[in-house]
Amino acid sequence: MSKRTSFLSLLLAWGLWGVGQPALAQALVPVTPTLDPTQLEQHGLGLAREAAQLAQFQQIELALPRAQLAAQLVPQNAQVLALLGSLYIQSQALDKGIATLHEAQKLEPKETSVLFALGSAYFQKGDYQNSVKYLRQGLTLRPELAGAWFDLGNAYYKMKRFREAIEQYETAVQKDDKFWPAINNIGLILYEQNNIEGAIAKWQQAIALDSKAAEPRLALAVAFYAKGDREKGIALGEAALKMDGRYGNPDFLIENLWGDRLMEDTRKFLASPRIQATIAQSAVIEMTTP
Repeated sequence: MSKRTSFLSLLLAWGLWGVGQPALAQALVPVTPTLDPTQLEQHGLGLAREAAQLAQFQQIELALPRAQLAAQLVPQNAQVLALLGSLYIQSQALDKGIATLHEAQKLEPKETSVLFALGSAYFQKGDYQNSVKYLRQGLTLRPELAGAWFDLGNAYYKMKRFREAIEQYETAVQKDDKFWPAINNIGLILYEQNNIEGAIAKWQQAIALDSKAAEPRLALAVAFYAKGDREKGIALGEAALKMDGRYGNPDFLIENLWGDRLMEDTRKFLASPRIQATIAQSAVIEMTTP
């Protein structure tokens, strides 16, 4: 929707632009509506709130046009621009999202939500140097956020700077001792370093924190299977895949930072007949579930 069209729709919706049907011989007199800036601003903020609520329920297609219009009505509001930028990123329009977030940053250089969103956007773009840069800026202002330390660890992981990645994951756990994804990812690094026992210990620790976490359970299954304890590995793997069938997809595992060594062992594990049957069963359940 262009700016002109959306603005026209807004005027019509408010009843600010309306002309009665003219008589056949009557000249049409142009009418310039008087717009109340305060009213426009309030409507823009209302649209932004609606967009944020829709985004919470992953209704991005409905949220995005509301956020776009909100940004037109309140272009100097950093939070509205940050929301719009984040929605662009969730729609995979990464360049638009990054550009919009930088506009928000110019207005509010120390707004941490903008800095963290930029860190996430650059990570998705594969620009891990800039991801680290903006995540670190945000953490300077909000060092208590375990999730941001985890994101920073992931950026270092992608750069293969494993020692620094582990340091950030450990900091995430210091901030939140129940933050099992950071513990899980330390296990991923240890496995790539051929520290299999260390990786197993981390994945067991992650499962102890969240018994419904499928990822560390499947990683643990692969590790036991590769060590030769196949029955134990198969049992753990079946349980993990029944929890979340996505982990039977190698592409999904790679997206979740599973490294080369672990993926080599995982492909062998996934090829076993019982695991293949479990994957097929999970696919059927997914297809038939409303």
